[in-house]
Amino acid sequence: METPNDSLTANPDYDLSKPLDLDGVGLRQKLASYGDPHFSLFMRKLFIKALGYSEDALSRPIVGIVNTYSSFNPCHANIPQLIDAVKRGVQLSGGLAIDFPTISLHESFASPTSMYLRNLMSMDTEEMIQAQPVDSVVLIGGCDKTTPAQLMGGISANKPIIHLVTGPMMPGSFQGVRIGACTDCRNNWANFRAGTLDIEDISALNEELAPTAGTCGVMGTASTMSCILLALGLMPLSLPSATAPAVSSSRLRIAEATGTHAVALAKSQLRPQTLLSRESFLNAITVLQAVGGSTNAIVHLMAIVNRHPQLAGSITLQTIDEIGRKTPLLVDLKPSGDNYMTDFHNAGGMLALLHELKSLLHLKAMTITGRTLGEELAHIPFRPLPLDSPLKSTIHPFNQPLYPASSLIVLSKGNLASAGGAVIKASASKDRSLLSHTGPAVVFSGPKDLAERIDSANLNVTPSSVLILQNIGPVGNPGMPEAGLIPIPRKLAAKGVTDMLRISDGRMSGTAGGTIILHVSPESADPESVLGVIQDGDVITFDAEGRYLHVEIGEEVIRRRIEQRKNMMMMGEGCGRSAWIVREKERGYRGLYMREVNQAEQGADFGFLTAAGPK
Repeated sequence: METPNDSLTANPDYDLSKPLDLDGVGLRQKLASYGDPHFSLFMRKLFIKALGYSEDALSRPIVGIVNTYSSFNPCHANIPQLIDAVKRGVQLSGGLAIDFPTISLHESFASPTSMYLRNLMSMDTEEMIQAQPVDSVVLIGGCDKTTPAQLMGGISANKPIIHLVTGPMMPGSFQGVRIGACTDCRNNWANFRAGTLDIEDISALNEELAPTAGTCGVMGTASTMSCILLALGLMPLSLPSATAPAVSSSRLRIAEATGTHAVALAKSQLRPQTLLSRESFLNAITVLQAVGGSTNAIVHLMAIVNRHPQLAGSITLQTIDEIGRKTPLLVDLKPSGDNYMTDFHNAGGMLALLHELKSLLHLKAMTITGRTLGEELAHIPFRPLPLDSPLKSTIHPFNQPLYPASSLIVLSKGNLASAGGAVIKASASKDRSLLSHTGPAVVFSGPKDLAERIDSANLNVTPSSVLILQNIGPVGNPGMPEAGLIPIPRKLAAKGVTDMLRISDGRMSGTAGGTIILHVSPESADPESVLGVIQDGDVITFDAEGRYLHVEIGEEVIRRRIEQRKNMMMMGEGCGRSAWIVREKERGYRGLYMREVNQAEQGADFGFLTAAGPK
C-alpha cells in the first residue's frame, strides 16, 4: 500500500533531495519568489488546483492565450469564441491552454487616441508573458494598435509567440451600394459636411457602416498589420489568417489550428528574436507597399524592429522608400482602390499575393512553422483564379499593377523633411496633380484652433492653399492622434473641392485617403522644429517624385522664429506649445509617456523599452 510519504517522494516536484530544474517547461518556470523553490512550486500547484486541474493536465506544455476581449471593443467581440477554438486546438495536440487578460484597445474608445496607450499595452503584454509559466503564447488581437503592441511586447519577452487576429468585418449596404468601415465613414461624413448628404442619410449610414463584429473591412491599419504579421512569418501561410472574416466559421478553424501550432512552438521553442530576420522585415515592407497599406504601419514597424536586439537600426524610413520604388501596388482595396477585405479573401488573399510578389521576396526567411517562406509557398496547394473570375481584378498581376510603384513614399529632402522625414500614401491621393504642388500655408496651431476656424466663412483659403496642422505629434498632443486628415474647409467642400495638400506631425487612419503628408519630424512641439514656426502665407513646395518638402523661407528667418518661439514656450504661451517644457512635471502614465516617447521615425516607442534601452 502506498503511504503519503511514498506519494510525495514519487512526485519529483516534492523531492527535496534534488534541486528543481527551473529552466524546464510548464509550471516549474517563473516561480514566485518565496526563497524556497520547492515551496513556491507547491504553492503554485495547490492554488491552480483550485480551478480543477489534475496533475496530468499540469504536466503538459502550457500555452498562454492572451485575452484582449472588452465590451468597449467591437473589433474583438469574437474573442470568446476564438479562445474556445484555440483551447480546443491546444488540448487536442497534448497541451494545456490557459488564457489570461491584458489591456484591450479600440480606436474609437481610447482618449486621446489608442496610440497613446500602445506602449502601455506592449508593456502589459511583455510583463505578463515574462511573469507567468507559459511555454508559448497565442496573441489574440485585431484593432489597429493591438497587434503591434503585442508584437513589440512579444519580441521583448522573447517567448515563442504566434498571432491570431480577430479578422475583418463584413461590408454593409446603403441604398443598394456596398459600404464598409471606415473609408466609407470618412467619405460620407465629408459629403455630409459639404451638404450633399442630409441628416437622415448620415443617420441611416451610421446603422450600416459596421454591420458585424471585426476590424475595418478595408485596407486600414488593422488589415495592414494582419498582412504584415503573415509576411513576417508570425502566422501560418497555410491558413487564410490575415483575411478570413471575423464572423466566419473559417476564422474559428484558423483559431483551432493556431492552438495546434502553439503546442508545436512550445516544444520547438522557436522564439521571435530567432525567427525574425532583416529579410523578414524586408518581406513585410514589400507586402505593405503592394497592398497600399496604412501609413500607421510605418510607425509600428519602426517600433517593432527597434525592439529586436540584433536588428535595431537596420531598418529605417529609407528602407521603406527604397523597397517602395520597386514594388507595385497590386491589391485593389479601399482607400487606394475600390474593394473590401472580403474580396481580397475570396480572391486568394495573402497566398495569392505572395505568389505574385515572389520575385521580390526573400524566400529564405523563416516562418512560424520552422520552414522558410519559399518552402511554404512551394508546398501549400495554390490554384489561381480563372481568368474570367469577377474577383480577378482584386489582386492585379505583377506586370499590370493598380499603381506602378511607391504606394507609400518617404520624404527626405527639403527643410521640412531632411531632419526626421515625413510620409505620404501617394496611392490614396484623390487629386494626383497635388503630388507636385506649391501653395501658400494656412496654419492651425492645434486641434482646438482647427475646430474653431476650419469652417469659418472668413477663413483665407483657396483650393491651392496648403493646410498645416501643428502640435499633433507624439508629445505635442500626446499619442500623435489621427487628426492628419484635416477636413476640407466647408466653404470649399460646398463648391466641390474634395482634396487639398495637407501637412501635419500627426497620423491619419489607414482607412483615410487624400493628398496628406504625415509624421513630419521633429514634431511641432520640439523647440527646434521647422514645422512649428510656419506661418500663414509661407509658401510650401512639395514634390513626391523628388521626395521634397520645403517651406520657402530663409535659414536666418527660420532661426529667428525658432528663438522667438523658444521664449514663448518657456512662458507657456501658444496652443500646446509648452508641452515640451511642462512634460517634466507631468505625473502618472501621461508623464512617463511624454518624457520617454521618441519621434515617429523611431516608432514613437518609449526609449527605455527599445533594444538599446535607456540612455
